[in-house]
Amino acid sequence: MVVVVVGKRKKEGPGCSSIGAGAFGEHGPFKPSGNGLIKNEFSWNKEANMLYLESPAGVGFSYSLNKSFYNGVNDEMTGHYVPQLANLVLKSSFKSNLRGIAARNPLLEFNNDFNSIGEYLWSHGLISDATEIGKFINSYDVTLDVCLHSVSQQAHVLNQMMDEEKIDVCLDDEITLYLNRKDVQKAMHANLIGVTQWATCSNVLNYDMDDLEIPTLPLLGTFIKSGVRVLVYCGDQDSIIPFIGTRRLINGLAKELGLNTTVPYRTWLTNRQVGGWTQVYGDILAYATIRGASHEAPYSQPARSLVLFRSFLDGKPLPDVSLAQ
Repeated sequence: MVVVVVGKRKKEGPGCSSIGAGAFGEHGPFKPSGNGLIKNEFSWNKEANMLYLESPAGVGFSYSLNKSFYNGVNDEMTGHYVPQLANLVLKSSFKSNLRGIAARNPLLEFNNDFNSIGEYLWSHGLISDATEIGKFINSYDVTLDVCLHSVSQQAHVLNQMMDEEKIDVCLDDEITLYLNRKDVQKAMHANLIGVTQWATCSNVLNYDMDDLEIPTLPLLGTFIKSGVRVLVYCGDQDSIIPFIGTRRLINGLAKELGLNTTVPYRTWLTNRQVGGWTQVYGDILAYATIRGASHEAPYSQPARSLVLFRSFLDGKPLPDVSLAQ
């Protein structure tokens, strides 16, 4: 079995390296440490053959001499990577055996997902009713509304309330130093074209951010109708794409498709501890959270993420009490 990993997206935005942030930062066999590598005890390649796709040109070690590839790139190619790529596979004349897709903290429907940020922050006690709502008040005339032309502007206001991302700081530095070593690049047969240094997230791409508003939720319905299993999972500590909105979308999709609940909403366990929550619809659409996990779940909760990955490949529900003993 081959698993394709595409479209890494960190807080800096789209265009991050699947090899750097994914293979070396999350679920690959090794992680940089000091002058060398250490084994990753929870590597996903223990369960499947992993293929990390650097795309589009300008991300990671994927560069082009033709700079036109760097302009007007759709954001469908990052936050929407998995559904769009799977859709191309299904539509192509190439005979494939696509068994399933899994999307983590995905941007499925712009208004829903970004409107969930405020709800998530408030429910976790991270913003107050009185103080933080002042961001939406016109201080020159408190009786007037504040003109925010789009949901993205509202999300930007909320993002300013959050602390800068602290997770991954040391590991990101280790990865950057390691992948910029000439001997490492030579061993990987990697070339840098048009840039002088490898970076986790590309700054040479010009994204059309309006494409964020193109919903990809309908594509999940298309896959399900084609018999392709779908797993959508979230780190429950991610405030970038909060699980609150994702759960609402998946529940609505199941109702729209007429899928009955086959695994009721319950906890799943690993090592006799709660690993998160899960629900399965029609034995083909699954939703799950990973307890204590960030936007980059395999980094912050590697053991729990591996259990989830293994269950998905096996086509089985996440373990409950009877399976965890």
